[in-house]
Amino acid sequence: MSSAFKTVPYSRLPHGNLEDGEQDDNADDTLLRHSDERVKLEKQLLRKLDARMAILVLIYILNYIDRNNAAAARLHGFEEDLHLEGQQFNTILSILYVGYILMQIPSNMFLNHIGKPSIYLPACMTVWGVISVLTGTTTSYTGALTTRFLIGFVEAAFFPGALFLLSKWYKRRELGLRTAILSCGNMISQAFGSLLASVILERMDGVLGYAGWRWLFYIEGSMTVVVAIAAMFILPDFPTTSAGWLTEEERALAQLRLEEDVGVGDQQETEPEKDQPSGLVLALTDWKVWWLAVALLFMVISLSFNAFFPTLSATMGYSYTVSLLLCSPPWMFSTALALWPSRRSDRLGERFWHITFPLLFGILGFLIAGFTMNTAARYLSLFLMAQSYAGFIVFVAWISNSIPRPPSKRAVALAFVNSLSSLGNVVGSYAWLTEWGPSYRMSCLICIAASSAGIVMSWMFRQHLHRLNVEAERREEAAGQPKGFRYLI
Repeated sequence: MSSAFKTVPYSRLPHGNLEDGEQDDNADDTLLRHSDERVKLEKQLLRKLDARMAILVLIYILNYIDRNNAAAARLHGFEEDLHLEGQQFNTILSILYVGYILMQIPSNMFLNHIGKPSIYLPACMTVWGVISVLTGTTTSYTGALTTRFLIGFVEAAFFPGALFLLSKWYKRRELGLRTAILSCGNMISQAFGSLLASVILERMDGVLGYAGWRWLFYIEGSMTVVVAIAAMFILPDFPTTSAGWLTEEERALAQLRLEEDVGVGDQQETEPEKDQPSGLVLALTDWKVWWLAVALLFMVISLSFNAFFPTLSATMGYSYTVSLLLCSPPWMFSTALALWPSRRSDRLGERFWHITFPLLFGILGFLIAGFTMNTAARYLSLFLMAQSYAGFIVFVAWISNSIPRPPSKRAVALAFVNSLSSLGNVVGSYAWLTEWGPSYRMSCLICIAASSAGIVMSWMFRQHLHRLNVEAERREEAAGQPKGFRYLI
């Protein structure tokens, strides 16, 4: 190994911004004395990190498959076998989010405390996979209600935990794309979950005397447990707790990158002063956190169609198998499309417009679905609805950008925003009532109103961050300081 790559303390790493010929005071014992060495090591670090983080996409696919398989089961005897009446199916969908909302903040606080996502997240995944299997054994409304509540209770650990894990490794202008790649797991699950469900429901119905919808829960829950075991050996921990797969130089650089990005590193905040408020207090007393949570809540309401996607597909008049198969193309299209605005948003350092345009196209989709029963038009509307997830994905990255430090506050903020916004799933579970079908015009109008509210709140938040950036610019010019942290708007 070159002498330029010897192990050094984190505080002695250079910031990679020396001009050619300029000497570093610590030239004898600093890492990466030349920018090309810094760039090479950084690329190597990101390649290793991206390879390990890829398992999060697979976990998210299974997370949403286990969460939404009740919607597919509904088309093949789930309601009839459990003797569900009235709005009981809607309640089974919504009860999941009660547990989901309750546990997100405690879960992320615990994750930040132990610093071992490679153990904690797969352990939670194993538990919800087992509970999903048990859903297939239920024989009553009460049993289904109980298992759905428990799945939400345990699933609460994953998404806010995954967002927090990403924010501990990636810089602001890297988060959008990585958040998009993670969130693609959601859309892939919508696409291939429907294909998988159609195969299981068709081929396994009556095998060993069990209905196809029961096999749906047995098989998909078992898949989750298998992947959870593998994830324990793949997922990284935090930069300060990871070992083995990183060299000392790579781990030091990982911490330095975040210090350069926002002006202070996570390592410097692992032992806060005794008089410093807790992350919970810091997050809940910051109005920005509440504002982001409410804005995301409106967006989640507008995205509530995802839980009823097979039902909306069925309004075109095809059999349940064809209806499930028709669910896949809109989500495959949306998955491919979602990466473009996220990558472009990172490159330009702009968030608001990359959130707004997908939501506007989603509004167009709701208008088409609500006011025509033409088969081709309704199928087009499913594509337009599904692509609106791209705006949601960019918004999620904006949250981490806007609440960067300290990590204890960011952990709570991410969990709180996701938790409060999950109330949108509860509301959304009752936004698509059977009696409003087959056009679901009232449902579409609710989603249009929610999307519009999310856009307006995002615009107001953007204006506030712009003012903060202008004020920071003035202060630095007056003090003769170099440019520091800026919010992405």
